[in-house]
Amino acid sequence: MINLKLNVDGKYYDIIIDKKSTNKNTYIRVKPNLTILVTTGRFTSNKAIEKLIKENYDKLVKMINNQEKKKENNEGFNYLGKQYDIVYVEYCDISFGNEKVFLNRKFDVDKWYKEQAKKVFLEHLNTCYEKFSRNIPYPDLKIRKMKSRWGVCNTRTKTVTLNLELIKRDTKYLDYVIIHELSHLIYADHSTHFWSLVSENMPEYKIYRKEMKEF
Repeated sequence: MINLKLNVDGKYYDIIIDKKSTNKNTYIRVKPNLTILVTTGRFTSNKAIEKLIKENYDKLVKMINNQEKKKENNEGFNYLGKQYDIVYVEYCDISFGNEKVFLNRKFDVDKWYKEQAKKVFLEHLNTCYEKFSRNIPYPDLKIRKMKSRWGVCNTRTKTVTLNLELIKRDTKYLDYVIIHELSHLIYADHSTHFWSLVSENMPEYKIYRKEMKEF
């Protein structure tokens, strides 16, 4: 691997170049730790890579800003769209102040999140289902952590699976994901008809969809 630096307004970001014999194309991405990873073919010259980085400078800055925003949005303790500073204590498991959450280090936070999600997600699923503009079967609800999706709809079993991470965000995003997955019970693909149905039930969905890229 070859290491370079990218200068953005006096701040330097590591560029790691990974050359692989199996790669035919060159890919550039910014990792969550703000390292820029360039994956390319074994015979791609360093000069060609440096030129590509210069040509994509503005895009890289945007990608870095997006990752920094994601990092900022995930700092501390997040619950239902509010961010709290964590204060570790021994006198309780979990307690909320205005800007702080008091946590016992031994407290199982993931288990607590899931318990809250079971109640909140079901309540919002019921509300969205009752207001949905089409006649659809009532789906089973599952909750689990997912790395790349906010929700999944199994049209065969009529099951909607929601990402546990949604419990950390404002419930408007939860409602969007639910509407999105309920719409798949009518249209299994992401066709124009599908998005029209999503819009029919949530006209502002494009705003929420864009905002969720910062999480």
